[in-house]
Formats: sequence, C-alpha cells, structure tokens
Amino acid sequence: MTIMQIDLPYKIIPVSELPGHEERAWHVAWNPTKPLLSSCSADKSVRLYNYNRSSDGSSVTFTHISTISTGHTKTVRTVAWAPSGDTLATASFDSNIGIWEQEADGEDSKGEWECASLLEGHETECKSVAYSNTGTLLASCSRDKTVWIWEVHPDSDFECMGVLMEHSQDVKCVAWHPTEEILASGSYDDTIKLYIDDPSDDWFCFATLTGHTSTVWSVAWAPNGKYLVSGSDDRMVRVWKQVAQHKWECVLVLAGHERSVYSVCWGPGRGKEQGSLGWIASTGGDGAIRIWELIEPPTDEGSTNIIPPHHKLIAVLSSSHGVYDANTIAWCPRRGFEDLLATAGDDGAVRIWEVKAS
Repeated sequence: MTIMQIDLPYKIIPVSELPGHEERAWHVAWNPTKPLLSSCSADKSVRLYNYNRSSDGSSVTFTHISTISTGHTKTVRTVAWAPSGDTLATASFDSNIGIWEQEADGEDSKGEWECASLLEGHETECKSVAYSNTGTLLASCSRDKTVWIWEVHPDSDFECMGVLMEHSQDVKCVAWHPTEEILASGSYDDTIKLYIDDPSDDWFCFATLTGHTSTVWSVAWAPNGKYLVSGSDDRMVRVWKQVAQHKWECVLVLAGHERSVYSVCWGPGRGKEQGSLGWIASTGGDGAIRIWELIEPPTDEGSTNIIPPHHKLIAVLSSSHGVYDANTIAWCPRRGFEDLLATAGDDGAVRIWEVKAS
C-alpha cells in the first residue's frame, strides 16, 4: 500500500488493519459508551473489536472479540449503535433491519449477541439506519425510495411512526441531528431532505437541499448541529448552514477528491483556534482521506450576508485501502480517542488511523 501525504499541519498515521471479512466491508460504527467498534460486510456478518490505549498513551490496540452471523440473507450495508451502547442495528439488502442485544451470561459477563427484533416493511434493499440522540427513534431508508421512522419501545418493540416518500429515487443515507429530532436523508435523486415531527400531525419534509449534481451518498451533522456536511458522486463535499428556523443554505464547497465521495463525518477535532467547528473527514472511490478544519466566522450583527465558515485542509492521505475503494469513514466519539478514524473498504478490511500533528 502506497501512502502519500503532502506538507500539512497534521498527518494521518496507520494504527491497525483489521482483516476478517470475506467480502467488501461496507460500514463501521464506534460504540458511543464502550471501547467497541463494529463493522459489516457483503459477507452478511458483523465483526466486533475491543480497543485500549497503552498505559503510556503511545499506542492503541484492537482485538477481535466477536462475530455476529446475522442471518441476513444478503449484504449488511450499515450498522448503528443506540446511544446507550447496548443495542446494535443492522440494515441489510434483504430489506430487513436487525436489532441486536447481548445476552446476559452470569452476573458480570456478557454472552452471545442475539437478534432481539426484526423490522420488516421496506420493499427492497435497506441502505442505512440511524438512532436519534435520545435513542427513542430509529430511522431507516431504502432503495424503495422511502424513509421510515420507528419509535423505540421497551423490550425491543418498535412501532412505525411514519413512511416518508419525498425522494424520487433510491435513498442512500439517514442521519439524526445531534440534539434535536431532525432527520436528514440523502438520495440518488441528488437531493438532501430534512424532516421534523409536527406534533398535531405526522413527520414531514420541511426543506430540500439542492446543489449536488449527482447521488448524495453520505450526510453528517456538525457537533453543534448548526451545519450539515454531504458527500456526493459529483466528487464534492458540501457544507450547509442553518440560516433561519427552517432554512438551510450551502455555504461551502470542498473539492479535491478525484472520484465519488462515499462517506463524510464531522468530529470535534483537536483544533485550538477560537470558534473551531471541528474536523470534517471524507473518503470515497479514490481511496483518499481528506480532513478539513472549519472555523466559525465572526458575526456582523448589522449585516444580512451569510458568511461561510473559514476552512483549511489539514491532512491528506492517498490510497487508504490500496487500489480499492473506501466505503466509509467515522470519527471515534469517545473522550480521549477523538483523533482516531476508522475506514472500511472493498478489500474487506477495516483500517484504523490516528490524526497527529506534523
């Protein structure tokens, strides 16, 4: 594997390669409360890894601890943890969503992961699944052009609260706002839709974001919830800002990828500058990882102009999975590990990276 980096403030350092999937690895999800990383694959399995930092803080070690043979009959496309860290959801091309919980095995230890619920309803391939920040809602989307909102009840019981049919094509991704019950979805129809719940009625789309000229593969919220980032088949990363209560506008276009951008994520970063909005990471068909730092611009209270955030490219790595596509990228959300990134690729591997100052 050839790794090339240009002279930038930070470097992307390989930490670990986690092989094991027999076919392409599609997605990864860091557990929000425990040192666990999950990955899923076209081989229909989910692999779980534990990780720990050495006593001197110089290294992080990953250990494979479990493989869930999901029983899905087709590719597992996405995995998502509930905020509690106790429940894992899988979205599969067999059109179903699996809900997984670890069986108790004795007083202190945990046993095998079991399917606690199977959510049916999508007509064809389920592409993405995501829990809301409270864990009381689950969203899913599908090639059938729909987005479903599920209410989470005790004992792994789920109730469909709405079927949203706003997109005209395959829906690729869903992502919840970090603090509010606002849902974003991206689609093959080149648009992003934003949804909220009308207390007197049902879930509805309150905004359609246009600007991408091809499929929107991935969307992610800024940690402060005031911005949204998207990655597209048009090779562009777009940053959207909330400019009024229900109005969002594109304020920044980040170029540089040579092929489709399949995944974007937005983490708090380690930036020391005042007004730092965190770090955006992206990857895709060119296998490159690109990381930008965004800075909130000073506000002019007398002006009505929308000022884009200041941005700078802080790190680049090429060929993260050799000659293979990289399908996803994700920042670790746990305190003390925010500089870790995970990627998954067509080579079947999950790779861990650390972002360090040059």
